[in-house]
Amino acid sequence: MRTHSKLLLVTLAATIGTTACSESSAVNSPVSPPITAAADAAPKFWDVGASTYWQDRATALTRTRTTSAARLYTYLAMAQYRAAKSAELMLPHPPISSAIGGASVVVLKQFFPLDAAAIEAGLAEQKAWAPWPGAKHEDFDAGEALGRAVAAQVLLFATTDRVGLANPGTPPLGAGYWVWSGGPIVRGQYQARPLFLDSQNEFLPGPPPAFGSPAYLAALAEVRHISDTRTAEQLAIAQFWHVNQAPSSGAAISDIAVELIRSHHVGDAKAAELFFRMYAAQFDASIGCFNAKYHYWFIRPPQADPLITLPLGLPAHPSYPSAHSCVSGALNGVLAASFPDEARRLDAIAIEASLSRLYGGIHYRFDMEAGLALGRNVARKVMAADLSSLSITP
Repeated sequence: MRTHSKLLLVTLAATIGTTACSESSAVNSPVSPPITAAADAAPKFWDVGASTYWQDRATALTRTRTTSAARLYTYLAMAQYRAAKSAELMLPHPPISSAIGGASVVVLKQFFPLDAAAIEAGLAEQKAWAPWPGAKHEDFDAGEALGRAVAAQVLLFATTDRVGLANPGTPPLGAGYWVWSGGPIVRGQYQARPLFLDSQNEFLPGPPPAFGSPAYLAALAEVRHISDTRTAEQLAIAQFWHVNQAPSSGAAISDIAVELIRSHHVGDAKAAELFFRMYAAQFDASIGCFNAKYHYWFIRPPQADPLITLPLGLPAHPSYPSAHSCVSGALNGVLAASFPDEARRLDAIAIEASLSRLYGGIHYRFDMEAGLALGRNVARKVMAADLSSLSITP
């Protein structure tokens, strides 16, 4: 268990400060507060980076407002990337950073309308940054206007993504099927429009172990054993990733990505591309994951063994595969491919985020293994994709 404790500390260390979680959680979550500049020490944009600056602000907002983190990060990154590419093609070239800033403001205001004034103030703060000496005469306003126009187009595209619209129906009755409470069923990204997958079922995992089989009973016994002997460390890991992983928040992985981009001195255009690949992989992995969930309708561990305790509560959707694992495999898969020297650490973090659901009593080990595999497959496909092949025009 010492390995997981160290990984949790690594994740916490990758962030800026700490704050208390919601009242339902007993563990602290990391915080990346909005970057502010003293009047006599304005940050230089080549040190901070517009992409990471606005990712930090998005993450801070997800900690105070309820939103769909998966959609937020995907469309924010898409707008940033497309704004950066448009700025590169425009003559004369406006600053890529200002195009990213204009695009980010439009997307964030759409997802956080109550914070519109603060978001616009963030762009004014960016404009006040000390510029790179060779960019003193670049037209910030032209880049901002370009970014705003690109983001408006991205948001129009987002209205047709079908997230949350398809109804998976009700589960089949019988042994081994998820037991429906009769309340709302979480749809996730079931039957949503993929960005780079050929179909929602492109990486559909094979079936889980047959209910009642020796393999199934062994997996169920592992969940029960962890439930009976759950350590404080396992509980902390379960609570941390419950709060800091999509769909409630993408805070943990966003913070790690920002850390890597800054420590490796990745420029704005390349950072925007990395964020887009990362969140496109997350988006498509979530689609594949929820399609698999409603393909198999597999029972949750505590529904098979009521003595399994639940420190997190039981999600209102089937067990197989684990959504946390799908997302972790996708996000960390893109990051590991982008920063191969960090691949071992990133893989370990993905495994910890995945194991957190086993520690919470809500998933079997085969759920997490199938989810990680699905997410990694999607990450490989997105890393190989030609981003210009994605058309967002009606």
